[in-house]
Amino acid sequence: MAKQEVKIQYIDKMAFKANINGHEIILDAAEEVGGENRGPRPKPFMLTALAGCTGMDVVSILKKMRVDFEGFNVIVEGDLTEEHPKQFYKMNVIYEFKGKDLPMDKLKKAVSLSEERYCGVSASYRKAMEITSEIRIIH
Repeated sequence: MAKQEVKIQYIDKMAFKANINGHEIILDAAEEVGGENRGPRPKPFMLTALAGCTGMDVVSILKKMRVDFEGFNVIVEGDLTEEHPKQFYKMNVIYEFKGKDLPMDKLKKAVSLSEERYCGVSASYRKAMEITSEIRIIH
């Protein structure tokens, strides 16, 4: 089995430095809880991980299907519980495509393959929460 590891190093106050695949990222808390807002909070990285994983899948699949698009965004909305520990109980993934005469059947197929077969982040998250999705075409 493959294993991945991330190590973060404490800087000061509430800030940590992470090195992920050779890229340095600073994590920090908001000022009202003792941080200095020098970087993003940890929970949004969960949304980012899902967006990146499924987005890369969809692009790869659409390229194999020879579907050309002008633009592509993935938006992930996460709903947090009110009580502690505050955690995501639902995420909604919005696949936003820009282009002319985009074949909706192929877009749906690419999204479905990512969600059901390829995206490991989605597979992990589905065990813990509800994940919904939608496809939007923007002009």
